[in-house]
Formats: sequence, C-alpha cells, structure tokens
Amino acid sequence: MSFEKIAFIASDAPEALAAHATLSGRYGNTDPARADVIIALGGDGLMLQTMHEYLSSGVPIYGMNRGSVGFLMNEYSENDLKERLARAEIAKVYPLRMTATDTRGETHIALAFNEVSLLRLSYQAAKLRISIDDKVRLEELICDGALVSTPAGSTAYNLSAHGPILPIDSPLLALTPISAFRPRLWRGALLPRQARIRIEVLEAEKRPVSTVADHTQFNDIVDVRIEADESQGVDMMFDEGHSLEERVLQEQFRY
Repeated sequence: MSFEKIAFIASDAPEALAAHATLSGRYGNTDPARADVIIALGGDGLMLQTMHEYLSSGVPIYGMNRGSVGFLMNEYSENDLKERLARAEIAKVYPLRMTATDTRGETHIALAFNEVSLLRLSYQAAKLRISIDDKVRLEELICDGALVSTPAGSTAYNLSAHGPILPIDSPLLALTPISAFRPRLWRGALLPRQARIRIEVLEAEKRPVSTVADHTQFNDIVDVRIEADESQGVDMMFDEGHSLEERVLQEQFRY
C-alpha cells in the first residue's frame, strides 16, 4: 500500500507541535479526508481522540509518541517515515457502544475503544446491579465503580484496577470492579465479546454515579448498557515487530 498522502495531527504539547512542524515540512501535510494515512503526534489520549474523530473515514492511523503515555504509539523518528509505514503491521480494533440513561430520563450514547467505566460522584460508595444477557449475575456490588474493557484497553485503566490483560485478538471483554467493598473477594469476570451487559445504579439519588466512555462523561446515571459494536472499526498501524499484540504480550511479563 502506498502512503504518499500523509495527514499529521498533533496534541498541544510543545514537543508534539514541534514534531508536527518538522514532519509537515519534510513530508507535506494532506487534509485527513484525502489522506492515505493519519499520523497522530502525542500520547495515548490523542490517539483515542483521533480514532473517534476519524472512525468513519476508513483511513488507517499511525501514532508517534510525543506525549507522556504511549502504549498505543510508535517510537518517534523523523527518518524513513514512508518506509516504516509500508512495513507496518495493522490491528483492527472495534469499539464498545454505551447507552446510558440519567436520572432525568435522558439517553446518552457514546463509543469506547478502551473502556466504559462507572464511577461514584460522592463520598458514598456506589451500589450497582450487574446483568449479563438479561440475567442478573450480581445483585449488589458496593464499590467505587466498575468498568468494561476491550482487549485493546485492558492494559490501561483496567490493569490499574487489577483487571486481567487480554490478548488483542481474544473474543473477550473484561468486567472489573473498582475498589470493591462488598462482595469483597469478587475480582470481576471475563465475558464473551457478544455479551450484552447492563449495570443498574441502585439508590442513584443518594449515591450518584457518572459513566465514562473513553473521554466522554455523563453524570447522574441510573442505567448503563454496553455491547460490542463490530459494525465499525479502526485500522491501527504499528512498526514491524512491535505490533499491538506483541505489546500486550510484553506487558504481561513486566514486574
């Protein structure tokens, strides 16, 4: 595949803006709508924003790390960019679709490539009821929150909450509690990717909860439904020998 038309997008970090100017001068800068590839210059946050913004374009995205976190990014280099792109490995990633209802009865829909999380908004712990495919599996979880993670997002917030790392091609989702108080020993569950997940907020007025799909947040939620959306996806590009699958595998042997 030819990558002659390159679009560069940068975060507002000084090193990202400097890289944007240098690379644009060297390789040109095409409008993303007409590009063969989009280069995201920043950290993982910018990569997620770029994936959301250009999801419907079908243009592959290649990240180079000019930020503080770069698990989804390749190493930065100004040299031989087109050759690196030609040799790059591609991982197709699909989002979760979140449908949330708030205390006013309003419905909110958002996509998440990493995770959908529910988080308490007050000093009191949240109370959640969890159902899978219309069957209640956990009547009451008292906790700071809970999250549902994709394989691509399993090394992010999910890992920090002591959830499992999932191989990138696994047909699974991770359901992970955040600081569970009761049942204290419950550590979460691995779910089939096609599972329909419902999380109800109990005592929502007394114990308010927000929900976040990647970087989109809604407050005062009473009900969240989560399922995989395989009708749309993004092609992420990684340097040869440093695929997303390899990164996820390496992460499991860090100590």
